[in-house]
Amino acid sequence: MKQTWWKEAVVYQIYPRSFMDSNGDGIGDLKGITSRLDYLKYLGVDVIWLSPIYKSPNDDNGYDISDYRDIMDEFGTMADFDEMLAQAHERGIRIVMDLVVNHTSDEHAMFVESRKSKDNPYRDYYIWREGKDANTPPNNWGSCFSGSAWEYDEATQMYYLHLFSKKQPDLNWDNPKVRERVFDMMTWWCEKGIDGFRMDVISMISKTEEMPDGELNGFYGSPNPYCVNGPNVHKYLQEMNEKVLSKYDIMTVGETPDVTTELAKQYAGEDTHELNMVFQFEHVDVAGKYGKWTDEKMPLTTLKEIMSHWQTDLYGKAWNSLFWDNHDQPRAVSRFGNDSPEYRIASAKMLATCLHMLQGTPYIYQGEELGMTNYPFQSPDDFRDIESINAYKEWCESGTVSHDLFWPCLLEKSRDNARTPVQWEDAPQAGFTTNTPWIAVNPNYKEINAKAETADPNSVFHYYKKLIELRKAHPIIVYGKYELLLKDSEELFVYTRTMGEEKLLVVCSFTDKPCSFTIPEEFAGASCMIANMEHTYQGEVVVQPYEAFVLHKA
Repeated sequence: MKQTWWKEAVVYQIYPRSFMDSNGDGIGDLKGITSRLDYLKYLGVDVIWLSPIYKSPNDDNGYDISDYRDIMDEFGTMADFDEMLAQAHERGIRIVMDLVVNHTSDEHAMFVESRKSKDNPYRDYYIWREGKDANTPPNNWGSCFSGSAWEYDEATQMYYLHLFSKKQPDLNWDNPKVRERVFDMMTWWCEKGIDGFRMDVISMISKTEEMPDGELNGFYGSPNPYCVNGPNVHKYLQEMNEKVLSKYDIMTVGETPDVTTELAKQYAGEDTHELNMVFQFEHVDVAGKYGKWTDEKMPLTTLKEIMSHWQTDLYGKAWNSLFWDNHDQPRAVSRFGNDSPEYRIASAKMLATCLHMLQGTPYIYQGEELGMTNYPFQSPDDFRDIESINAYKEWCESGTVSHDLFWPCLLEKSRDNARTPVQWEDAPQAGFTTNTPWIAVNPNYKEINAKAETADPNSVFHYYKKLIELRKAHPIIVYGKYELLLKDSEELFVYTRTMGEEKLLVVCSFTDKPCSFTIPEEFAGASCMIANMEHTYQGEVVVQPYEAFVLHKA
């Protein structure tokens, strides 16, 4: 197995709008990030993944880009970016940019031209189709953000494809000029000195030529078989690798909805010359009766089966990305742990243990290292996320589902749970801003904040710090082979890691009930590498609610 810096790194994701506001306008910015680099250095992370900071009208909080070579007005200037990059590098922290090239904003100069006429030179930079008739889109596909995936454009009386917001038209990657423009832009950022790309929905850049109706999923047909893992996606990524990625010592991770382990080996195989790793979403995809909107929990046995499948199937062949949450997911401790005052700290530490001891590159989403929780939304007016707002309109305001039935699902899964400001201190607006923030601060900031946790050696923050230190000190955590134990337990997630004669035993409780566990004989006398509670680890032990420990046998 090849050893590389990005396999050994720990990545910290920053959602700039909610990280730190430096100028009191209520919106996080680049100078705010620079001001908190020492905090991240102290935590010990190696890489920052920045959610989009490019010029954007912000229909989807920066994932709708109008200029890839300029900075969003609210976030600052290119000089601010250059300073942040220099300051990060000075601290040994690399910067990975979010690359959003499945679509642009409808305000991007290319699309402004594309929609002018059918014979415009930029027409074929996007995906245009005739309707079935004067009032019917080309097919029944639904957008990921509710509604049809097609938008009628009066100027040329045709429809353009948008798999997300109608202000996010999909690029036509089959046009070599589009690929050339994308690769030139990527090269420009690499020459600036950035350290890699996280590639937004990169498995969706290649569409089939035929675009038939999809299988009905709620109100619309699913575009997935025709727009995900498409016919030319690997060809285009190999071209990207040849023309850009291979020329720099950078890290690449693809967001790949609907990926399987077999496909992951193509996207991120040791020798496929595409990407370094991919994000898979099986462990966070719980479909309910309202599509993604559900308050159902995944059984632990199912979660273990998914995580184990990725650990074993990719071993020695491709590299895993490890995450519990991100800007598109609810808070990990609320979803997989227990965010009650009694168990929040223990379960946050347990989840950290479980994830960081797996094989792969771990990703920490801002505030996760503090054990931040979901927000107690009271009304649809509290939301800022286009996906959540549109879903409420589509399901509730249409009269399809009652508010009382849908509301718990929205509370559970809304992306805005992850987007409330980072809680820096017990001060007005949690120290994030001196003004009214763009989205409300979680009211529990007085109990959960960075100032208190960095001062407390027993905090969630210091537990994450120790996990990162252990990863740097013990190659087995990075490269050891994984094996699942107690496959059928609905309470305990137990696994081993092995490298030569060295072994780790990882035990994590996902329940609020005590349960018994017998330490395997081969770990008799093993030392405790890390634990979130005091214990003696011999023979049969009673594992406490949300307890986690790692035994090390050299």
